[in-house]
Amino acid sequence: MSLLWSLLVAALTISTASAGDEAALLAFKARLGDGAMVSWNSSVHFCSWEGVMCSRRHQERVVALSLHGSALTGELSPALGNLTFLRTLNLSSNGLHGEIPASLGRLRRLRILELSDNLLSGTLPVNLSSCISLTFMALDNNKLGGRIPPVLGERLTSLTRIWLLNNSFTGPIPASLANLSDLQYLVLSKNQFVGPIPEGFGSIQSMEYFFVTANNLSGMIPPSFYNLSSLKGLGVGGNMLHGSIPDDIGNKFPIMQILDLDTNQFTGTIPSSLSNISHLTTLHLWGNRLTGYVPPTLGRLEALEILDLSANMLESYDSEGLQFITSLANCSQLRWLALGSNYFEGQLPGSIVNFSRTLEKFWIVDNRINGSIPQDIGNLVGLHLLTLAINYMSGVIPESIGKLENLIELQVYNNNLSGLLPSSLGNLSHLSRLYADSNNLEGPIPASLGKLKNIFVLDLAKNYRLNGSIPKDIFELSSLSWYLDLSYNALSGTLPSEVGSLTNLNTLTLSGNQLSGKIPEGIQNCIVMEWLSLDNNLFEGSIPQSLKNMKRLTVLNLTMNKLSGNIPDVLGSIRNLQELYLAHNNLSGLIPTVLMNLTVLWGLDLSYNDLLGEVPKGGVFGNLTSKSVTGNKQLCGGIPQLHLVPCSTDPVRGSKTHKWKGLLISLAATGAILLLISVIVIIWKLKKRQKSQAQPITTEEQFPRVSYQALFRGTSEFSESNLLGKGRYGAVYRCILHDDDSPVAVKVFDLQQSGSSKSFEAECESLRRVRHRYLIKIITCCSSIDPQGQDFKALVLDLMPNGSLDGWLHPKENMYTLNNTLSLSQRLDIAVQVVDALDYLHNHCQPPIVHCDVKPGNILLGEDMSA
Repeated sequence: MSLLWSLLVAALTISTASAGDEAALLAFKARLGDGAMVSWNSSVHFCSWEGVMCSRRHQERVVALSLHGSALTGELSPALGNLTFLRTLNLSSNGLHGEIPASLGRLRRLRILELSDNLLSGTLPVNLSSCISLTFMALDNNKLGGRIPPVLGERLTSLTRIWLLNNSFTGPIPASLANLSDLQYLVLSKNQFVGPIPEGFGSIQSMEYFFVTANNLSGMIPPSFYNLSSLKGLGVGGNMLHGSIPDDIGNKFPIMQILDLDTNQFTGTIPSSLSNISHLTTLHLWGNRLTGYVPPTLGRLEALEILDLSANMLESYDSEGLQFITSLANCSQLRWLALGSNYFEGQLPGSIVNFSRTLEKFWIVDNRINGSIPQDIGNLVGLHLLTLAINYMSGVIPESIGKLENLIELQVYNNNLSGLLPSSLGNLSHLSRLYADSNNLEGPIPASLGKLKNIFVLDLAKNYRLNGSIPKDIFELSSLSWYLDLSYNALSGTLPSEVGSLTNLNTLTLSGNQLSGKIPEGIQNCIVMEWLSLDNNLFEGSIPQSLKNMKRLTVLNLTMNKLSGNIPDVLGSIRNLQELYLAHNNLSGLIPTVLMNLTVLWGLDLSYNDLLGEVPKGGVFGNLTSKSVTGNKQLCGGIPQLHLVPCSTDPVRGSKTHKWKGLLISLAATGAILLLISVIVIIWKLKKRQKSQAQPITTEEQFPRVSYQALFRGTSEFSESNLLGKGRYGAVYRCILHDDDSPVAVKVFDLQQSGSSKSFEAECESLRRVRHRYLIKIITCCSSIDPQGQDFKALVLDLMPNGSLDGWLHPKENMYTLNNTLSLSQRLDIAVQVVDALDYLHNHCQPPIVHCDVKPGNILLGEDMSA
């Protein structure tokens, strides 16, 4: 009877448990999105449902629920906590949202919890600390936040792997996690943890991978970590850690494979002992403050695949400094070599052509590398990215570069490269980005570039000697979508009608060439274009009416051409237009009042045309400056700040009266100026007859570029103590360059100020062409990236020790003494020198140059008081 009763009780218990597990699964299904788990129905026993596994010993009890990547949506049901025999719960790579149910804490047999790659939010339930059998917890790539409960480290003593990366956890890393003596993987990267790394982790001898990258941790790496000989991966990059790398680090981690210390504040040198870590595959040291030479012993790391030393202060001031590059040819597995933004200088070793054909990325941007690109660069057939930009490299681009059939991006901008663009570039069928701007390339653009069917960025700007017509093939590259920049070259001919084929192009910049003819109507097909710059060319005819179809246009620059006719009303229908520049053309007629309807228009320049009539007052016209409409003699009205004459009710009579008044004023002013100049010139000739007239120099000097770091150091970090003055487009500092004790002046452009980038280009272009003893000489320039990743542009000029003429005419102290007052002779000398310089700019310089802002503040005095 007792046996029968026992069997009855057991059967009843199994039946009750079976019903409980099935009900829990159905409750879980009910919280999922519509159509989920349709195969879970009564036609099949629940132990045979998809993703469900039951125990062999305890039949009818669910021990595993694995639905990885099953496109599940909805929330997690608290009923999952009723599956008390569950050992594995894997719902990763779905679209589940909501919080993790606290009821999961009842799963005392649970060993594996995988909820990665979902949309789960809320905090980590404290109740999970009751899952005392848990060995693997993966909750990465969710939206979880808050602090990690310290109790997890006190009770889950069987945990071997914790994956919490890419969430929003906050607060310090609990020191209690160091109690997990069997822990092998701790991955807490991409969260918001703060404070130091707990010292106790250094005592977990089973630790193999410790990753806390991309947090806000501070302090130093605990010394105890260097006792973890079991470590295969150490990742602390992207924090605020400091200190130096121990000289004997190579003896501490014999089986290390990944060492990531990037983007911190580590100082000191790179230890040569790193070469002892023979299994090292990845070494990330970029974005620190490391100095000195790179040890050539790194070439012993035969397993090395990734080496990134960028954005430090590493040096190579002699022939030994770049030996490490030659040694890396021994690293047969090397795929990624990044050396950008350091102080490397000297010739790029030709040995780079012996690198492994597995090399995919070679990055040595923003250094002081000189010499030529090795002729056999084409040997590196595995390259996807080749970046040699912002250096002092010269010579030609080798024809062999066309053998790099896997190349996706080529950057050689801001160098001194010369010669023709090799036609073999057309063989790079996978190339998507080509940056070759700011060099000395010459000759025609090869038509073979029209074969680059995957290109979406093509930048050949500021080479100045690229000439001939633009190949039509380039305008038929439908892949061009980001931008096409051919500005500031010597290109001529018409703009082909094929430009209308660039239907995906966002930005087209052809400024500063000699393009002529009419702007083709077909340009209307560029329907996604946002930026169109055709300024400083020879375009003629009227502004195309078809521009009205370019609805996304935000910037239209047609300045300095020969365009005529009226400003078309259709421009008022381009609702996204923010900047419109039409200055220095032959446009006539009235200013269209429809431009007032462009609510986002903030930049407008109509100066130096033949416009007439009343200037509107609404919209952008309510904030115009006089510079925006100057040079249009028949304009009237507008806001008072424009200082235009009131519009006459009798247009004909008013126009004639205005013309006569203007003529009389002009004649009187011209006579006075001529008389003054004559007196000055006579005195100057009597006194300075022995001086010879300055002759324009037509040869173009190539200025060596200087790095951001050199200017940063030379100005004591752009300190106020070295500030000489400020202007509209930037500030001027006193600077001592590293290779010269004599001070220079550095003009740093404020690129947040509208027009400053154009001012930099204009000054570079003007100063590189002019040579005169009374014009400031440009020594060098800098076009780089600052430590915050922002564009940085500056000019380095001769320093005038006696300041500006304005300072001598109007001393700050208002106390005139012999030491701060100019004599009559000095004043006459300065006046003659200014006239001499202006005469050169206007009459002897090709093309003629207008200064536009001649005033005492812009006249600087040298050591001998010359202007």
